[in-house]
Amino acid sequence: MGSLSCGADVHLTNEGRVVFPLCRACDTSAVEWRLLAGVSPDDVRQLVAVAERRTYSRGQVVFHEDDPADALHLVVKGYFAVRATKQREETVLVALIGPGDAFGELALIDTGRRGATVQAFADGETLALHRNAFDALRRQRPAVDRALATILAERIRRLNELLFEAHHVEADIRVRRRLLELAQLFGGPILLTQDEIAQTAGTSRATVNRVLREEEAAGSVALGRGRTTVQDPEALRRTASVH
Repeated sequence: MGSLSCGADVHLTNEGRVVFPLCRACDTSAVEWRLLAGVSPDDVRQLVAVAERRTYSRGQVVFHEDDPADALHLVVKGYFAVRATKQREETVLVALIGPGDAFGELALIDTGRRGATVQAFADGETLALHRNAFDALRRQRPAVDRALATILAERIRRLNELLFEAHHVEADIRVRRRLLELAQLFGGPILLTQDEIAQTAGTSRATVNRVLREEEAAGSVALGRGRTTVQDPEALRRTASVH
């Protein structure tokens, strides 16, 4: 994306004078957000310019389920766990979000409450794009609406994939697909427990353990304490395909 020049833009909106401090994200490392792949570089720069840089330590909560929704977070570095509450106050790991991805996008269009809790899985950094700043920016540059449309379209596509899997794909295959995705996300060993892997695949720990043992025997994964390493992704991908 390149560096941003420090300074400030002043825009007039229906609510009055709004100042966008363009230097808040100047020292942020360049990241290509996959959700914004179809958005022009200039529009991405404008979005980043009005975002607020936030840092989190491992275990720190970004927001809780039912908190007011006020900002989209673009992940610059680190990993963030998205957890939802099931019956009896039990929480499950819904997804793990890494650099180049985002969470909390509904805050830009809905004034409701958060549907999940997001917690830093490791030390991390985000760019928080607040709804008020985004609304002011879109009045000045209506083209940035494409960025929001792109983000929402990607989320709908992903949800459709997961919904189809939940109804039509066997649990064993879902586990293998999550392993491939998590290996790519971590860029190395998957630092999740078998319980957490099971939660992301919507199945039981027993199923995950059985699949991992099968893949270990086949040489496609290596198991360690608190970590799983995908050694042969192509072999794992073959067993993760639906025949």
